[in-house]
Amino acid sequence: MGYTVGQMAALLGIPASTLRYYDKEGLLPFVERSAGGIRIFQQRDYEWLTLIECLKQTGMPIKDIRTYIDMAMEGDATIEGRYQLFLRQREAIRQKIQDLQQTLEVLDFKCWYYETAKAAGTTAVPRNLPPEQIPAPHRAAYERLHHAPKQLPDA
Repeated sequence: MGYTVGQMAALLGIPASTLRYYDKEGLLPFVERSAGGIRIFQQRDYEWLTLIECLKQTGMPIKDIRTYIDMAMEGDATIEGRYQLFLRQREAIRQKIQDLQQTLEVLDFKCWYYETAKAAGTTAVPRNLPPEQIPAPHRAAYERLHHAPKQLPDA
């Protein structure tokens, strides 16, 4: 059974225009077409499209997604290249998660800071607390906000 662009887009929860864009960018070489040139998506295409959406969510550029799809279409000779591409993207995501974790810690610290200020009626109370009186879960964020690194990174 084939699916139209609209039906497949609905299954994926994305606009039909996104699928058209993917096609224009060369990301859908696996999609069949009718004699009239209309895209006919198959159930197996859902896996490809879900992977494309996943890679987009990781921040992978369209050109790199296209490179991956081209390699996959070439077959087993490109296994190593595809593996390396995924290793790089996984590492980029791990770094992004680490960066987001530090961002969350700063936001948690600031929430604690303003909860404390709100209860005291002034920001002077949390601002003047000695570092050892800042709750342990917030000390690392406090340190990041209040102390510059000992050495500046190389330019």
